[in-house]
Amino acid sequence: MKRTLIIILSAVVMLAAALPATQAQSISLTCTQSYTIQRGDTLAKIARSFGTTVANLQAWNKSITNPNRIYAGTSICVKATGGTSQPVGKTYIVKAGDTLAKIARSYGVSMTVLAQINNISDVNKIFVGQALVIPDVTIQ
Repeated sequence: MKRTLIIILSAVVMLAAALPATQAQSISLTCTQSYTIQRGDTLAKIARSFGTTVANLQAWNKSITNPNRIYAGTSICVKATGGTSQPVGKTYIVKAGDTLAKIARSYGVSMTVLAQINNISDVNKIFVGQALVIPDVTIQ
């Protein structure tokens, strides 16, 4: 039993070493201004106040997975340098009944690209009210 476990672990380590490493994002992002969320705030309200978009706030704050759930007392980045500060494309607000596949199809974009641009790790989890950046189809 112990020998089987060692063989399996060795195989996993060798397989992991053989796979190409995922490249880290080459453009670093530096937060230049933070904001502490107050009771009654929404991401849309915060974005308007700081002249940015909900999509940018989500991109700069990876801990925000559901734009409808933010918590008073949490400090978030509201201005950043480096990376993409203004996504290229249109903004779409998710409505009840939407799926990422349906949205991608309606705009003629790849669902994979749509998920990547919007930092969506699970394509089955989008939320009503979530702002999605729809890329210009000419840049795909």
